[in-house]
Amino acid sequence: MEKINVEKIIRPHLVNVKTYDAMEAPETLAKKSGIPESEIVKLNGNENPYGGSQKALKAVANTPLHIYPDPNQTNMRMALSEYTGMSPENIVVGSGADELIDLIFRLFISEGDKILDCEPTFGMYSFCSRIAGGEINLVQRDDNFDIDINSVVDAIDEVTKVIFVTSPNNPTGNIATESQVSDLLATGLLVVVDEAYYEFSGQTVQHLVSQNENLVVLRTMSKWAGLAGLRVGYGIMHEKLAKYFMDVKPPYNVNIAAEAALIASLKDVNYLLGNVEKIVAERGRMFEFLNDLPKVKAWPSHGNYLMCEFKENEAERVYVELAAKGIFVRNFNSPRLRDCFRIAIGTPSDTDKLITAMKAIV
Repeated sequence: MEKINVEKIIRPHLVNVKTYDAMEAPETLAKKSGIPESEIVKLNGNENPYGGSQKALKAVANTPLHIYPDPNQTNMRMALSEYTGMSPENIVVGSGADELIDLIFRLFISEGDKILDCEPTFGMYSFCSRIAGGEINLVQRDDNFDIDINSVVDAIDEVTKVIFVTSPNNPTGNIATESQVSDLLATGLLVVVDEAYYEFSGQTVQHLVSQNENLVVLRTMSKWAGLAGLRVGYGIMHEKLAKYFMDVKPPYNVNIAAEAALIASLKDVNYLLGNVEKIVAERGRMFEFLNDLPKVKAWPSHGNYLMCEFKENEAERVYVELAAKGIFVRNFNSPRLRDCFRIAIGTPSDTDKLITAMKAIV
C-alpha cells in the first residue's frame, strides 16, 4: 500500500503557515536559564502578579465538573452586564478573547479577503488571518506609534473587511482616541477595538456600540482579574451582531470552571481593582527608573507593561543577559521593534530585581 502524504490533503495555505510566536512555559524558561523555577522573574506575558481573587479560587474548587456549561451564557452575561453597564444582549463570552478573535474570522473572512492591522501591535490578528486564508495589510503607525488614520483609509480596497485596533496598544501602550475610532467606523468596515488592558487605562469606546453595528470591543479577564490560565474573555457589540456570534460559537465554549471564576471575580471587583492600582503605581516607578538609565527610552504606557527602546543592536544583548539572570521579558520579530522589548509590570520585588539587573547590564 502506498504511504499517504497527509500534506496533500491539508489546505494548501496551512502546510507552511507562519505560527504565532507564543511564550514558553515557566518550567521551560527555568531549565534554559539553569535557575530554579521558583526564582525566575517572569515579566514576558503581561500576567497579573497578584493572581486571581480568593473568591474565584473558592468558586472553582466548588464547581461540579461533570455538568456542561450553559450554552446561552446567561449568568456570565448578566454578571458582565452589571460590571460594564451594557445589556446582556450586547455581550458574548469566549474562551479567552482569542476565541472571539477567531470567531470574527469565521464570521467575516473568506480566503482572499483582507484585514488591516496597525503595526506594530498584537500578533494574534495576523495569525488568525493566515489561518483563515485572508490577506494582511500592515499599516504602519506613526513615529509615536499612534494610528495613521489617513494611511489606514488609503489602504482600504474592495476586498477589505476588518480593521483591528488595540487600545491600549500592545506593546507600545498608547490609546486610540474616540475620534480615531469614529473615523474608522465611518468606513463601513468591521472595526475591532481590543481593550484587553482597559482596566489599566480606564478609557473605552463601548458606548459607541449601540449606534454602530460594525463595532466590536474585546475585553479579557486574564489581565486585571488574574484569570489568564482559565481562558475567559468577552466581546461587547451591537445585539444584532452578538446574535451571529452566539450562533456560530461552539455551544459549550467557556468551561464551567472559567464561568465560575468570572462570576466570582465580578463579586470581588474592589479587591481586583485594588491590585490594578498597585500595578499602575509600580508602572510609574519602573518608568522613572528606566528613563534614568543611559541609552534606554521607556515609552509611556496605559497598559500593565512598558516598552523599552535601546540604541541599535543593544536590545538583543540586554534581553539575553536578563534571561541569563532568570529575568524574562518579551522581544519581537517585527523589524519596527528590533531595538525594543516589552516588560510586564510585576510586584515591587520583581521591579527591584529588574532594576538591579538592568543597572549591571546597561
